[in-house]
Amino acid sequence: MTPALQPHRIDLGDVVLRPFEQSDEAAVAEALRDPDILRWTAGTAVIRTPAAKRAARWLSPRVDAWARGNAIFAIADAGTDEVVGNVALRDVHRVPDQAVAAYWVSPVARGRGLGARALDAAARWGFAADGLGLHRISLDHSLINEGSCRVAGRAGFQLEGVMRDYYVEPSGERHDSHLHARLATDAVSAL
Repeated sequence: MTPALQPHRIDLGDVVLRPFEQSDEAAVAEALRDPDILRWTAGTAVIRTPAAKRAARWLSPRVDAWARGNAIFAIADAGTDEVVGNVALRDVHRVPDQAVAAYWVSPVARGRGLGARALDAAARWGFAADGLGLHRISLDHSLINEGSCRVAGRAGFQLEGVMRDYYVEPSGERHDSHLHARLATDAVSAL
């Protein structure tokens, strides 16, 4: 079993990264109305859930994710505490000193660089000795999801290669995926 993680909060000024709460369901429901979030990050189980219940289905495993060893952050507006995105470090130490990142930003908050800033902040914390003490964080995205590629690059995640037919949509359609990674030893400018 994966050891529990201590929930953490990261202040980025205009937004904070914090654990998800049940009260975030309305904001998550709004985000899940976006076809790109559904297509690229919601997961098959959520997509197959009736629309009115998707947010609860998506949120439930994330509310207690820290207890299960996954650092799942809500990206929340610092003034209103409303969720505008998600950044996650999952599979923490499944492979020694490594984790896998994932992220999305609600349409209302796009264009402000929040995805890259949140991913960078989560990675810096993940690498820190007083954070998760990781050495490598990887992520992948479909080649046709160009926005995700831009976020990864801006957050210092280097492109390592192409994984053929790796991403499978709920429809069964396959896409090649980029594999990106960032190491604790990479020189990355602060965003």
